[in-house]
Amino acid sequence: MLDIDGSYGTGGGQLVRNAVALAALTGTAMRIRAIRAKRDKPGLAPQHLTAVRAVGEICGARIDGLALRSNEISFDPGPVRGGRFAFDVGTAGSVTLVLQALLPVIIAARRSFRVQVAGGTDVRAAPPLDYLREVLLPLLVRMGADVRLETRRRGYFPRGGGAVEAKAEPGVLQALKLDAPGRLLRIDGLAHIAHLPAHIAERMRASALGRLGARAVPVACNTAVLEGEAAVGQGGALVLWAPCEHAVIGAGCVAERGLRAETLGETVAAELAADLDAGAAVDMHASDQILVYLALTSGTSSFTTRDLTEHARTSMWLIEQFLPVRFAVSRAGALTRISVRPRDQ
Repeated sequence: MLDIDGSYGTGGGQLVRNAVALAALTGTAMRIRAIRAKRDKPGLAPQHLTAVRAVGEICGARIDGLALRSNEISFDPGPVRGGRFAFDVGTAGSVTLVLQALLPVIIAARRSFRVQVAGGTDVRAAPPLDYLREVLLPLLVRMGADVRLETRRRGYFPRGGGAVEAKAEPGVLQALKLDAPGRLLRIDGLAHIAHLPAHIAERMRASALGRLGARAVPVACNTAVLEGEAAVGQGGALVLWAPCEHAVIGAGCVAERGLRAETLGETVAAELAADLDAGAAVDMHASDQILVYLALTSGTSSFTTRDLTEHARTSMWLIEQFLPVRFAVSRAGALTRISVRPRDQ
């Protein structure tokens, strides 16, 4: 049984999510200890619990130690099976974080899936739902993935109640080489709020557009005010994305009490502008999320990003425990290039 130190590197939930996904895809029995040991509340939180349980269900895994705040589990997977599944975090725990564990499996397993996940769609310390749909998924589609996300209902802290369905069809992931994003085509965005005054979304939008300034391409940011059954609870988020000739760059932030709409808009726009101005092919949030997919291909992949995050370092270490691949990090002018290749190449 492969032994994984859950406190390695950033030691967070991403390590747990990637580990169970990789175990399912490779058929590797493993044990994770010291789960989230560096966090204020160590062990498995509700969204981590749901992620492990969800991956375990689609591969018929035997799981020991799976409980709230557990700091050690063993995961012994069986064959991955396609079909329809539904999972509920039961709180406002992040739907997008649960999908981080599920998506590599349902995309790479070469089965048909329809998976619904309920919980918080746009919550603090997790990717906003629109970032996942408009930035990460288009990158995966460029790799050959056949996957879609449908938003059934938005949900926010503390009630949750949102619902998202992921659909995946069999496909083969192809290596990706993104050393440059290519020509910028446009900048799009969405500022949404639910059960709150419309001016909050308008202020987020106006601040973001003001920070982006004049560009040589069309720039647009829509607003949406959700009422009734379209959303559970009060909340919102702003996501900006920039489709380029070869890539999609994005940035996003979830609205919080005490965070001014203007500050949120300026922060998201400044992050996107920094990646665009630097010429990065992958933004820093996607740079750690895409690594597991690149490692599952049979070829050599590479991309440039503005900087190497600790999340990316941790992901590279973990992936090399499961797969016969080797990562390399080098400088490419002011950018960082990350590459992955099979060990026998």
